[in-house]
Amino acid sequence: MSAKPEAEGWPVGTGRYVFDAIDSTNAEAVCRAPSLTGPAWFVAAEQTGGRGRRGRPWSSPRGNLYATLLLQPKEPADQVALRSFAAALALREACVALTGLPEAFTLKWPNDVLLNGGKLAGILLESAGGAGRVHHLAIGIGVNLVAAPTLDQVEPGATVPVSLWAETGLRILPETFLTQLAICYDRWETIFQAEGFAPLRKAWLSQAARIGEPLRARTGTAVFDGVFETIDEAGALVLATAKGRMTIAAADIYFQTGGAGDASGD
Repeated sequence: MSAKPEAEGWPVGTGRYVFDAIDSTNAEAVCRAPSLTGPAWFVAAEQTGGRGRRGRPWSSPRGNLYATLLLQPKEPADQVALRSFAAALALREACVALTGLPEAFTLKWPNDVLLNGGKLAGILLESAGGAGRVHHLAIGIGVNLVAAPTLDQVEPGATVPVSLWAETGLRILPETFLTQLAICYDRWETIFQAEGFAPLRKAWLSQAARIGEPLRARTGTAVFDGVFETIDEAGALVLATAKGRMTIAAADIYFQTGGAGDASGD
C-alpha cells in the first residue's frame, strides 16, 4: 500500500491510497475510517473479495477500476445515500470526458452506468453511524475498463456486462480513470452540499435509461411491473402500474423487452 501525493488535477484535500492487491477497497476504507479526517480514495489493482449489492461477488481482474471514496458526511442519515446519484453522475461524466462518446453512456436506477445498453459500472454504498447520523460513508465503485464478467458469472437474466475496451477500442488505465473520476465527483459533491439533491436529480434524469418504458422492480418481498416515470425528490423509483402510481425505495430492476426481463446487475 502507498499513500500517493496529489496527482495533477486531483481534488485538493482529498487523500489517495493505492494498493496492489486487497480483499475489498470498501472494507479497507471502512477499517481506516476512524483515523481519517477528510475525504480519501482507496484504489486497488486487484480485489480478492470484491462484492456488489446484497453481498454478491464482484469479479475483479487486473486492469479494471476498483475504488472506494470514504467521506464523513454531515447531513441527516436519510440524505446521505443520495450521494449514489452524485457518484453515478461523476462516473458517466468521467467516461464521457475520457472517450468523447456522450451518447454511449446512460444511467440505470439505482446504481449502474450503462455503455451501449450493457452494464459497465456499479456502485455500492456502505455506512456506519448512530442516533440518526452517519459517521462515515464508503462509496465503492467498479468499472469494467478492460474485462467484463461472463454471463455465467452474473445472475441469470442480468443486464449483459460489457467492458470499455471491448465496446470502444479504448484502453484507459485505472489510475487515469480514477483521477478523472475524483475530479468529476468533487464537482458533484460541491453542488450537492451547496444546492441539495434537486440539481443532481435533474441531471440524473436527463441521462436515465428507459424512462417511459416498461420495467420490472423486484424487492426483497415482491415484484412490480410498470412504466418508469421518474425518480422522486428522495431518489426513489416511480412506476405507473396497473394499480396506480407506485414509489419504490430499493429494488433490482429488470428492463422489459418483448415480454422477457433483462435484469439489473449489481
